[in-house]
Amino acid sequence: MNRKNRKKVTPARKRLREKVAGKQHKRITGFNREELEKTVFAFLSANPGQVFNYKQVSHRIGVEYPPIRQQIYSIMEEMAIDHVLVRVDRGRYKYNATNRTIEGIFERRINGRNILLPIADDIPSVVIADQNALHAINGDRVRAQLFAKRRDKDLEGQVIEIIERKTYSFVGTVEIMRDIAFVATEDRRVGYDIFIPKSKLSGAKAGDKVIARISDWPMHAKNPVGEIISVLGPSGDNETEMHAILAQFSLPYSYPQNVEKAAEKLSENLSAEEVAQREDFRETLTLTIDPADAKDFDDAISFTQLEDGKYQIGVHIADVSYFVTPKSVIDREAYERATSIYLVDRTIPMLPEKLCNDLCSLKPDCDRPAYSCVFEMNEDGQVIDYRIVRTLIRSRRRFTYEEAQEIIDGNEGDCKEAILKLNELAGKLRKQRFDKGAIAFESEEVRFQLDERGKPIGVYVKENKEANWLIEEFMLLANRTVATHISQMKKASTQSKGKTFVYRIHEQPDPEKLDNLSSFIYRLGYRFKFRGKGDNVSQDINRLLSDIHGKPEESLISTIAIRTMAKARYSTDNVGHYGLAFENYTHFTSPIRRYPDLMVHRMLTHYLQGGRSLDKTKYEEDCVHCSEMEQIAAQAERESIKYKQVEYMQSRLGQVFDGVISSVAEWGVYVELNESKCEGLVPMRSLDDDFYEYDEANYCLIGRRSKKRYALGDPLSVRIASANLERRQLDFELV
Repeated sequence: MNRKNRKKVTPARKRLREKVAGKQHKRITGFNREELEKTVFAFLSANPGQVFNYKQVSHRIGVEYPPIRQQIYSIMEEMAIDHVLVRVDRGRYKYNATNRTIEGIFERRINGRNILLPIADDIPSVVIADQNALHAINGDRVRAQLFAKRRDKDLEGQVIEIIERKTYSFVGTVEIMRDIAFVATEDRRVGYDIFIPKSKLSGAKAGDKVIARISDWPMHAKNPVGEIISVLGPSGDNETEMHAILAQFSLPYSYPQNVEKAAEKLSENLSAEEVAQREDFRETLTLTIDPADAKDFDDAISFTQLEDGKYQIGVHIADVSYFVTPKSVIDREAYERATSIYLVDRTIPMLPEKLCNDLCSLKPDCDRPAYSCVFEMNEDGQVIDYRIVRTLIRSRRRFTYEEAQEIIDGNEGDCKEAILKLNELAGKLRKQRFDKGAIAFESEEVRFQLDERGKPIGVYVKENKEANWLIEEFMLLANRTVATHISQMKKASTQSKGKTFVYRIHEQPDPEKLDNLSSFIYRLGYRFKFRGKGDNVSQDINRLLSDIHGKPEESLISTIAIRTMAKARYSTDNVGHYGLAFENYTHFTSPIRRYPDLMVHRMLTHYLQGGRSLDKTKYEEDCVHCSEMEQIAAQAERESIKYKQVEYMQSRLGQVFDGVISSVAEWGVYVELNESKCEGLVPMRSLDDDFYEYDEANYCLIGRRSKKRYALGDPLSVRIASANLERRQLDFELV
């Protein structure tokens, strides 16, 4: 049940605990030793020059109960053994001021290696052995003591305090034996199973997927003790598994009743006064183009050919800010979520369904309030003029991407002239963007065909075509225009700094990561030395992407190149968007599913009405929150894809597929299948024709006798050996 060895108990520690604790400790109820350790450490470290015995410490922190005072004695003795305290004389200690400690985030990797990521930028990551982890769990904020640096070794240390648990609740599967029950946690990085007293099972049965909460973790215990707080359902059931993925990342599954009720009270009817304040586009040809299964239409495009030969193009975005007022119950819930979550078989919306699929959705033949960027463009795709206005629109037609693409491909259909001209202009916008240095990344999106029970019966890679790019280019244009408009506003008082605003930024890639990318692709036969920074680098990357197009290693190299780039995020500091080659960029076009877009709408209204610059500190905090939630939602989406990939392959055990080596590790090679993009492991133990050694520098395994190599990018044929849904892992064997 314990997956990792716990902190090593030395003979000295064992004798000390037996001497101090004895049977008396077992009689203490409701006692949390972990919290007591934190309190003792906090007191002693706050008084570094003073000497105390355990009685003095007990008195100063308000502990009078004798058995717990004895535990304080035990804690101080252990701190002395760990050099956290200095023993001045018998029974008297002081805080070791020369003891070098740091704070950081504890990270337990899937391979079992523990790393501390320091908060301070000037300290490298620290390796923490299992016996020095002090019950830390992946994601915990901890304080660690650093050991003396050994030559040619990583910096090492030991956790001496858990400052803040990332969470006390974990998703897992119940296992029940004769006398005990425990929850096998879903996340392998947790490293421990949770013991559950049978009185705390809350009706859960063996095999049920549950949420368990840690209630106690005595220092001497190998595993935590907990209780089941929610039974999700039987493992393997589609609803249970999707709910479990959301719970694993502490994401919501449904909406609170008070939020739903608040949404139901909202009306789609606009007052005459509101209508009068908006520019009326209801008679202008307006259409939406979205995925076939979309319900929340948050963007529309209008098209008018002007008498002088130019074109008026309107990018109309659902005006969520009209319905959702700041600090309302709906707004607070939307802020906490920050984004809609897209699992394989469902969407968990940021806004209640009444809003996202009805009142705010730009449905055909419905009058809807919108926020619009209206462009005057010439035949060359150049913007001659623009205005940003609040509007009232009525979509004439809802197109799917497939329907719009059929028209682009030459078939007849509604609004054909408008779609063809919009596509032509979008192509020119796209060319302008790449001419200025935008990077042509095309990430592969895996999609599933599901039956009525949610079981995958087909898997494919989504293909973007011109209809997708049409919408993408006009959305990019609107986002860039709004950001540029605000960035050019000056504070009336200083005429120096721009207005506080929420930007979508993407920093330039780190030179060291570019060097690593060069080394990586060199081993695959590509000689690229990325030149300097800025436009030169983007040109080099585009040249690389062009060279690998259509080749077996295209997916692998594209993925590694994307990882080389910085992650795009939200910030009030405008450093531009490197990947798009924009000096100014924001997110304005999806307020139904992204909270930053809603913030941008509100800020835009404030500034267009002549408002003063807003509180930068407050909005920067909001940016950090939204960026974090975006990453968490993306992790949940990836986990749902992994689950469905493994589920899909369960019915294909023994079948043979072609793939390419996507990763190499000490324990084997990972292979990505060409058609489905499912990834699985060929374990080292199954390579029985030789003894293979891991060559980390060259990303390969090498046979000691035969010198046979398995390297990144190598094509392989594999057989599906096993599909473990609990671990969301596929095992392959070579054919």
